[in-house]
Amino acid sequence: MAAATRPLPTSRTTPACPHVLKSLKHSSPPASSFSLPLPSKSSLSNGFFSNQKRLVVQVRSEIKSFENSQNWTIEADSFRFVPNSSSHSSSSLSMAASTSAAKTSKKVCLFYCAETKALAERVASESDSIELRSITWRKFDDGFPNIFIPNAHGIRGQHVAFLASFSSPGVIFEQLSVIYALPKLFISSFTLVLPFFPTGTSERMEDEGDVATAFTLARTLSNIPISRGGPTSIVTFDIHALQERFYFGDNILPCFESGIPLLKNRLQELPDSHNISIAFPDDGAWKRFHKQLQHFPTIVCAKVREGDQRIVRIKEGDPSGRHVVIVDDLVQSGGTLIECQKVLAAHGAAKISAYVTHGIFPNRSWERFEHDNQGHPENGLTYFWITDSCPLTVQQVMFKAPFEVLSLAGSIAATLQI
Repeated sequence: MAAATRPLPTSRTTPACPHVLKSLKHSSPPASSFSLPLPSKSSLSNGFFSNQKRLVVQVRSEIKSFENSQNWTIEADSFRFVPNSSSHSSSSLSMAASTSAAKTSKKVCLFYCAETKALAERVASESDSIELRSITWRKFDDGFPNIFIPNAHGIRGQHVAFLASFSSPGVIFEQLSVIYALPKLFISSFTLVLPFFPTGTSERMEDEGDVATAFTLARTLSNIPISRGGPTSIVTFDIHALQERFYFGDNILPCFESGIPLLKNRLQELPDSHNISIAFPDDGAWKRFHKQLQHFPTIVCAKVREGDQRIVRIKEGDPSGRHVVIVDDLVQSGGTLIECQKVLAAHGAAKISAYVTHGIFPNRSWERFEHDNQGHPENGLTYFWITDSCPLTVQQVMFKAPFEVLSLAGSIAATLQI
């Protein structure tokens, strides 16, 4: 027999199903071939090979015959017996797959700021390939940051990420200092995870003299020093104004993710998942999200002017008898969502819920949203889903109906493997 290391030809394949094999013409097995009994389906389902030695065969060419459904012939270069473990073959395959995945996964050192500690811990729990690293955040007597990165030599040659939260101008400068320092520590690559890009939430260039702070922040992030692996990658979710993605320069690689898949998974878990309709509070929300939610019946609302007031009307769609979920990218004061809820309830919605990726809620405006008290949509919401992109909000609304937090941890962990 030939040596076991002889390369296998790729031009021939072995049919796997008996009804395919039966179609092959019968031919006499060559001298170098051997025959194997084909186990029945019941034998396979009952763990036919669980107490046997497993036969590992390197196949050189195609099956020659399948005249009888109980015998088939394989021409092989070599074979060897491998003792089977006490576990079933499916467990062995699972272990092999896990080992293979572990070998190919990218090890990442994840740093975080004080606000994102809880989210960082959830991200690390999603993957054994992510290792949490802490930073010492202190201040000098004059209030300026006094920051230290422990064991800076230990991250040389490593893939490094930083989980940021720019919840206020007061915390941006200290985090930028770290973000600019990490790529210079001879790391293999650097990823900045900024779940909520904050400065463009209500920014409109309407008059000469308006300052585009979103452009300023994007330009600042675009000048993060490159690491040994090249430009920095920035990961953000459902950026408010879609044109802001073009604010970033060529020295950074923006990765734009969405929280909508989390909502879709949650809706599938509801007992009335078959009766869901999606409502958009305005045309902007429809343009942003309707393609991701196109398999749901759609309702589009719009603000119209009546006298000196702007009120919400239903532009298209019918909420009658449906569990209607209002979808938008963010909420601040919540006035538009509440007006949308009222008009949907007036048109016969059975239940009303809401989803936003970023729950900002300045000045505790989340307190305006009441629970519906067992199916009274005119009184409030059945659910109000937000993500943990704004950690300070999560701390305030956790365990308070109707709020429910959908974590971005799994999405972030997956993105760090890119």
